[in-house]
Amino acid sequence: MAFRPRYNWTTDEVSDIYHLPFPELIFQSSTLHRQHHDPTRVQFCTLLSIKTGGCPEDCGYCPQSAHYETPVDRSEMLETGIILKAALKAREEGATRFCMGAAWREVKEGKDFDQVLHVVEEIAGTGMEVCVTLGMLTDSQAKQLKKAGLTAYNHNLDTSEEFYSKIITTRTYQERLDTISHVMNAGISVCSGGIIGMGETIQDRCAMLAQLARINPHPESVPINLLIPVKGTPLEDAPPVDSFDLVRMIAAARILMPLSRIRLSAGRLLLTREAQALCFLAGANSIFTGDTLLTTPNPEVDFDVRLLSDLGMKKEEAIGPTCAIADKRSAERFVRSFRASDPKTK
Repeated sequence: MAFRPRYNWTTDEVSDIYHLPFPELIFQSSTLHRQHHDPTRVQFCTLLSIKTGGCPEDCGYCPQSAHYETPVDRSEMLETGIILKAALKAREEGATRFCMGAAWREVKEGKDFDQVLHVVEEIAGTGMEVCVTLGMLTDSQAKQLKKAGLTAYNHNLDTSEEFYSKIITTRTYQERLDTISHVMNAGISVCSGGIIGMGETIQDRCAMLAQLARINPHPESVPINLLIPVKGTPLEDAPPVDSFDLVRMIAAARILMPLSRIRLSAGRLLLTREAQALCFLAGANSIFTGDTLLTTPNPEVDFDVRLLSDLGMKKEEAIGPTCAIADKRSAERFVRSFRASDPKTK
């Protein structure tokens, strides 16, 4: 009988899963993980901030918000050649997905969005998976991104609907759901998850997971982030999250969404190697690599390679047309386009 995921999870059901005795929780999540994924493989993704700071949103966790005095400086869109060079470097380091973030509240038609479309097309032409997070977007904009070759669109729910207004007041929860709907209508894969450690309750965390698991189909990737407190933000003094709580979130997400990639995302520098290993055992099979994650520190690629090697695991290799070099001409054009803007090659 074919496997059929559920899309009618309740918060109470998720809470029951989350609070299972730890050995039972890990057994159930690991069993499902093995049924649908290779437990020895982890996807490497790279995330680049292509437009940093000055965001009009007031997200209490974000150092890029214009509402707060933080160490993050505002900058305009990166040049196309710089972005493409970063994508090629990520591919050479083993990343199969390249993600780009712009500190916008919403996508606005014009020069910057046209540049994003061009960059997406160029990177997709090399065969890498391409993901962007640009804030809210319309149905028409989602279709333009799809036409350009976008693989996935990231739009996190962040937290539960009940706790949401305590973290963000400049965008509603429904607006987040509407953007996800536009992404799905355009035929783009959804990447959506949340952050823990912002003062929410465990019930809030379970409610967020239940909402994600009611999206049909489930998000292709589900990033679970640890809050990284940044000076100047309202959450700069937030207490750290117990690593077992993170592992429980990973395990619950895997049980609810067996086919999704569960991504161990921001905050990995706060974790021991052993805690990260537990996350992989619980069902995480994707990580962000590179020493910077948008504007916050992240483990270097060499650290991740060593960690996986010590665990007898490997990074996921390029598989199929979404990851392999699709067209020699497009790959050569991609290389030329960034070399032309790199002074070292002149």
